[in-house]
Amino acid sequence: MKQAPRFSVENNPPRVLAHFTVNNSEQAETLELQPIWLRERCQDPENRDPLTQQRTFDPHQLPENLVITEAKPKNSPQQNGAQNAQEIFLAFSDGYKGTYNTNEFLADFDSHDGCPIPKAWNASLKPMPCASWQDLHKNTEMLDALEKFLTYGFLIVKDTPTEKKSILEIAAKFGFVRETNFGNFFEVYSRPDGNDLAYTARELFPHTDNPYRNPVPGIQLLHCLINETSGGLSTLVDSIEVASVVKKEDPQGFEMLATIPLRYRFIDKETELIHHNTMISLDNAGEVSGIHYSSKVDFLPPLSREKTIAYHKARKKLISLFKDPKFELKFLLQKGELMMFDNNRVLHGRTSFDPNEGMRQLQGCYIDRDAPRSLYRVLKRQVAGNGK
Repeated sequence: MKQAPRFSVENNPPRVLAHFTVNNSEQAETLELQPIWLRERCQDPENRDPLTQQRTFDPHQLPENLVITEAKPKNSPQQNGAQNAQEIFLAFSDGYKGTYNTNEFLADFDSHDGCPIPKAWNASLKPMPCASWQDLHKNTEMLDALEKFLTYGFLIVKDTPTEKKSILEIAAKFGFVRETNFGNFFEVYSRPDGNDLAYTARELFPHTDNPYRNPVPGIQLLHCLINETSGGLSTLVDSIEVASVVKKEDPQGFEMLATIPLRYRFIDKETELIHHNTMISLDNAGEVSGIHYSSKVDFLPPLSREKTIAYHKARKKLISLFKDPKFELKFLLQKGELMMFDNNRVLHGRTSFDPNEGMRQLQGCYIDRDAPRSLYRVLKRQVAGNGK
């Protein structure tokens, strides 16, 4: 993994360089930052609105043959050769001149965009990431909860209210509720007329919700109002951990799962939803970011015999690991507990239960994936500001 770069300037010829160290080793890489890249990032208030941080000019109209005509550290003697720089002065062939704080360049080299780096986990994860509902009204505690969630892909919130529709209040603390054909929230209990196997007492194998939607719901919340049964244990599996095993043991199969889209379909009397997506998703750095998996609703595309067999073999390997106990967290979600998980990363399921033992009722809803990430960045700024 590349470390955050340091920046330097040279003026013979004029250029700005980013220097990287890889995996804390002495191995180094250097990238020359291109004139158009730098020019569109000018930081003066005449070209960037101070309040919105949005540009007030159109960088798409810049000349493609733009060059840097002068580059030097601000208020420092001009020197040839690389040197550390925090504020630099740049002039360009289109006549623009301005001062740049190179710290602002760092965000472009952060593949996680200011959020915690995800950590893969398996059944040995202890303790599970938890938070108390009462504490989430404090910025520092909320920031800590969000850091756990973004790191591990899930969070257990304890001591929550259990009145009907309390889940909407809890969800609103993290983001905006996304309404679907199931409503702004849905009930999970065994009933004879359910339009999904979740509304039965059957075991549910690890899966992600609604891969047939576009976009797929980013985050799911499941809130336990009552559980009087000895079964119905909740299960969670980290797709990042499992996919890394497949990538190591079957690189060709991994490549197919990450590049060949499946067709996902849901249908009932009032709805028919279809979406095409790959089983494994990669982020902008090429790392595994999640999964779209539900064996009830996915369909292979028409491929050659050779590719069909290879894809099926890779998918079979992936699914066998989803069901492997060494990757699966299994726990009883108690009354007043809520689990929130990244539906694009963490698979969920449950063991079967006997409805004759008593009532098991959960309520669920969805919020978008970007809301907790935005909230994390905002709270991080606020907490840091208070600290100063």
